[in-house]
Amino acid sequence: MREHVDVRAALPQRYPLLLVDRVLELDPGRSIRTVKAVSGTEPCYRHLPDGAEGWRYAYPRSLLMESFGQSAALLWLAGRRPEPDGDDRLLMFVAARDYRFEGSAYPGDVLRHQVRLDSVLADTAFASGETWVGQRRIATVASLIATRRPVARPTPELAGATAGYPLSKFHQSGEDRDDV
Repeated sequence: MREHVDVRAALPQRYPLLLVDRVLELDPGRSIRTVKAVSGTEPCYRHLPDGAEGWRYAYPRSLLMESFGQSAALLWLAGRRPEPDGDDRLLMFVAARDYRFEGSAYPGDVLRHQVRLDSVLADTAFASGETWVGQRRIATVASLIATRRPVARPTPELAGATAGYPLSKFHQSGEDRDDV
């Protein structure tokens, strides 16, 4: 797994939330180095007016964390054996402990995530690492925790729970009805 096509095949996220561009280095079950190029045309900047102050272009910390988390997911998935009947489990972010921001990234910067897989207990993984822009470390994470859970499938009981109650019965012509 090295190119963007491989990243897309491994992760369920898509534009605008697929935040890993390429894998630079992978040691399955141990570590990964990934990159994500920050562009001024990303949706997070669409609300900024022309002439906005430079500091307003700082890449959102929530997206920085998401990009790091996707890198950790790639590392975890690369070290797992394929499920015999396929895998219908969903990766979920649980928590981050001691996530520290030491700087910011801006359009034109390339984020480099260095992630270590610290341990895996059943379907829960613990990772740590850093995010860099060039020679400048901009974030550290002591522990990122993720888990995998089965995807819930609708049961016949749930599927029929709203049968016979069309939306139009409750809202007709945009007015509330008292005869419902």
